[in-house]
Amino acid sequence: MLSPHLSQLLSLRHDLHAHPELSYQEQRTAGRVSAYLQALGLQVHSGIGQTGVVASIHGAGFDATNPGPSLGLRADMDALPLTETTGLPHASRHKGRMHACGHDGHTTMLLGAAHLLSQQRDFPGTVHLIFQPAEEGGAGAKAMIDDGLFQRFPCQAVFALHNWPDLPQGQMAVRVGPIMAANIRFEIRVRGQGGHAALPHTTRDPVPVACAIVTQLQTLVSRTLDPVDSAVLTIGKIEAGTVENIIPNEAVIYGTLRTLRDETQTALVAGIERIATHIAAAHQCQALYIHKPGYPNTTNSEKEARFMARVMQEVVGAENTHPQIDPAMTSEDFGFMLQQLPGAYGWIGNGRDGQKGIGLHHPGYDFNDDNIALGARFWDTLVRRWLAEQAGAA
Repeated sequence: MLSPHLSQLLSLRHDLHAHPELSYQEQRTAGRVSAYLQALGLQVHSGIGQTGVVASIHGAGFDATNPGPSLGLRADMDALPLTETTGLPHASRHKGRMHACGHDGHTTMLLGAAHLLSQQRDFPGTVHLIFQPAEEGGAGAKAMIDDGLFQRFPCQAVFALHNWPDLPQGQMAVRVGPIMAANIRFEIRVRGQGGHAALPHTTRDPVPVACAIVTQLQTLVSRTLDPVDSAVLTIGKIEAGTVENIIPNEAVIYGTLRTLRDETQTALVAGIERIATHIAAAHQCQALYIHKPGYPNTTNSEKEARFMARVMQEVVGAENTHPQIDPAMTSEDFGFMLQQLPGAYGWIGNGRDGQKGIGLHHPGYDFNDDNIALGARFWDTLVRRWLAEQAGAA
């Protein structure tokens, strides 16, 4: 039972929240995670992908040399560069850093599952608990994979769970196929010829060219993409010039592109480069497109997504389960793990009092502590059901 230890987990979650650490700086967090796991009698492997932590729990009759069927459960540990405004007693003690995405809660839910699974090992196989760094833009999942994660801890499937403020607490969701979008970042460097603001005819002003490019990029999704497909193209920043009376040599456009399908991303990237270079050429300027790869789609495999939905229905009831929720255009580096293994990524509602909660990446966000016990119980049930099915199929 988790209930006697729930207060300890709650205190741990609040401690992690009060001491947030950014990507690849999660030394204290990893230390707290390792200490909790070691107190359960588990062997802990640290420093995977720089600051990642992995612990394995073997069922009765299994060990590292004979693991049996194996699966992985992943929780992320890093915080965001944001100043918290909640005013809570456990609010961040570090200005400019906060757990605005609930990774402190994800970590605590998985530690709760570690407690349940380690205390009652009547399951036929092994579960690897993966505490990942640097999800927030640092591609920590890829770093752990590149560091030999799945060679050292072989899994037949991998699962992850993220809180979701759009769902009331007590509800859960998953879907077959892409549940979160791929994202890339890009720059467009528009190069002209600068000069005096009073003599524009002697220059090739890159500023109106950059403005024309931005305007035309707004038509790329709406006029080249199938309306039933999804993509978001956003220009978030433009830089040009130093003072009012000098026409600059260069203007730089910064943007992001999010898509649910790889072929959509390929087509739109080609469209961005085509629009930029041709508009620049029409104004006797040049445009250089700079591609910055980001995260792949988070695409759930069918078998594992349907299995996760069944476990959700068992834990919270069919009436509180969304087995084919609409995808979101946010991104997740768990997609790197799903490129390696079958698996599924689901959502656990983070609303309050039956309503939606404060959104992710908001300075007023906080993880709903009612999910600690629920999330731990969900992971415990998923592991036992998945391993039992694998044993039955053997």
